[in-house]
Amino acid sequence: MSSSPKVLFGFHAVGVRLKTAPKSVLEVFYDVSRRDARMRQFTDRVREAGVRMVECDGLRLAKMCGSHGHQGVVARVDAVAQVTSLDELLEQLEEAGTAQPLLLVLDGVTDPHNLGACLRVADGAGAQAVIAPKDHAAGINATVAKVASGAAETVPYFMVTNLARTLNELKERNIWCIGTSDDAEKTIYDVDLTGPVALILGAEGEGMRQLTRKTCDELVSIPMQGAVESLNVSVASGVCLYEALRQRRPAAA
Repeated sequence: MSSSPKVLFGFHAVGVRLKTAPKSVLEVFYDVSRRDARMRQFTDRVREAGVRMVECDGLRLAKMCGSHGHQGVVARVDAVAQVTSLDELLEQLEEAGTAQPLLLVLDGVTDPHNLGACLRVADGAGAQAVIAPKDHAAGINATVAKVASGAAETVPYFMVTNLARTLNELKERNIWCIGTSDDAEKTIYDVDLTGPVALILGAEGEGMRQLTRKTCDELVSIPMQGAVESLNVSVASGVCLYEALRQRRPAAA
């Protein structure tokens, strides 16, 4: 089923789409007054991809994407084909022999900047998907795509009706659900993250909802040595995901 074109903005978000799915880029609008090296390199890439380019001013670009953080670049793009459900993704991973899936679950993250940063971290650490509840959670929009720097195009984001039920379904697939909590006795460095894992993080301050917490197989904390009591959720996601990546890397010969 086709959908209406959407808007991407910023060098990273548009650049990743040009790299991964150039045929989906319908046209690129750029600030003609910006003549620096980065813009020249970018427009050269657009021309090489054979994409229509439209000269604009900054005000029009801001109106198109609803933000002044466009960096002088806005693109109209078609949706690209992605897996349509978490079940489909997990089945594909099983068929491909990916025995140790790594998933990030966000409970109550409503800020699009935080979501975009979490997607970027998930992509960098090699997570196969990010999962969130449909209620009380941010969805993908142009701001998320901009902050994610292209990761919104590469990391599937599934918004589920019932998060606790989804976690139970992950557990039925032998995926260990590890939640983060400031009062947990174990730390993220004390648990084995080399097997199939879903890391669950709540919103900064409030943390996970009670039912989500109860559904986790295990709770861990992130050690805090200074005066602040907690980390931003995207930073916490990075700490947890990259600890999993560290544990999964083969030991140096």
